[in-house]
Amino acid sequence: MLDLRFPRPKRSPWELLRSALFSCALVLISQFALASVPWLFPSISLLAMLPIAALVMAVTIFLGRFWRRLFDVSASAPALVLFNLLFMWGVYITVIRKAVPSLLDAVLNAECALLLYGLYRIFSSDPGAVSFSSSTVESGQNEFDTLNVQFENSPTLSRVRYCKNCKTGIKGFDHHCPAFGNCIGHKNHRLFIILLAGFLIAESSYTMSSTKFLTKSADAQRMENILASSLVISTMLFCILQVLWQVVFLIWHIYCICFNIKTEEWINWKRYPEFQLMIEPQPGSPFGETRFTNPYNKGLLDSWRGRKFIMLRWS
Repeated sequence: MLDLRFPRPKRSPWELLRSALFSCALVLISQFALASVPWLFPSISLLAMLPIAALVMAVTIFLGRFWRRLFDVSASAPALVLFNLLFMWGVYITVIRKAVPSLLDAVLNAECALLLYGLYRIFSSDPGAVSFSSSTVESGQNEFDTLNVQFENSPTLSRVRYCKNCKTGIKGFDHHCPAFGNCIGHKNHRLFIILLAGFLIAESSYTMSSTKFLTKSADAQRMENILASSLVISTMLFCILQVLWQVVFLIWHIYCICFNIKTEEWINWKRYPEFQLMIEPQPGSPFGETRFTNPYNKGLLDSWRGRKFIMLRWS
């Protein structure tokens, strides 16, 4: 048996430093590129700025990939999340904070601090890695098919799925989250949901604080206030764009919890026999039909109760 817990590839300190510096540079470039949107288009509404901001972000992502190939260095997705959070927190402390009530100020600072702690916890957490025989990996066969067959044949490895990024099996595997740098499994899924909701709350609080600042500084005409307002508006646009997809993502995961299914199982259900319902061929047709079925869906209440039991069992 081969224990493959935390199988992250080892990187030298120099490689980690280069990746962190590259990630930091990308964040600064993208954030200041976003700041040019309200500076160049001061007369249009925030709603009209959103598609322009989305286009600017897409261009910076494309340029980031080009620079990665040019300089032979890759950005770290968790570092990008971290530096974006620190950048917005810095804009809040240096610019927005003076226009925010003390209660909201305390709440927003606490949210940012908790997000930093949550990022550390989920990055270093064990998602539920299990041990399995290394013979299937060395055989040269398809990793997904051979390992999942091995998991299905063992009653103690029920619903263990293989992650090709981490090269290991994960109990209750939902997906590999590049933004958090870890797999999401049964041991850290609750933390993932809390962290996702925390980002939504913090970004909404930041948008509220930014609105208060812009309202109070609407009549200011000095250059430093114009530059500060551009940064505030750009970071607010960034938060709104993040909230738009994160809300959909959170709704999806709540749906999966309600119906007791994982993202990996939904996307790749044809890999797992228990999700395949064989339909007999119709008269005149030589072939049958395979449809999706969810054998783990026992109803909304049973799904929540079963999830609570699993959380208590593995906590």
